[in-house]
Amino acid sequence: MSSKSHATLRYTSMRATIFLGCLLVAVLLGHFGVIPVAGAAGYVFLVLLAGLVSAPLSYVLLSKQRDEMSAQIEAKVSGLRSRTAQRIAGQNAEEDAADDAARAATAQQN
Repeated sequence: MSSKSHATLRYTSMRATIFLGCLLVAVLLGHFGVIPVAGAAGYVFLVLLAGLVSAPLSYVLLSKQRDEMSAQIEAKVSGLRSRTAQRIAGQNAEEDAADDAARAATAQQN
């Protein structure tokens, strides 16, 4: 199986891992009092902080995986467009043939 066949799954799992790592660090910092945590709102703040820190880390660290995922998605979309264009061309050819047959039948009656 190709290494790029699961690029989206790989990117998503690595992105989630970075987020969870940042969340773990934030929770530990909150637990040891480095970051003040007061009640449930404090834990929501820690989750938001982990998201804020993990976003640029993911952007920098996962650029190769993001490019592979983008190429995989682009290939699937172009394949879908190609099949759709072929299907539409076939339908247009059928309609043109039916239209030509109807015109020929009308011309023979007149």
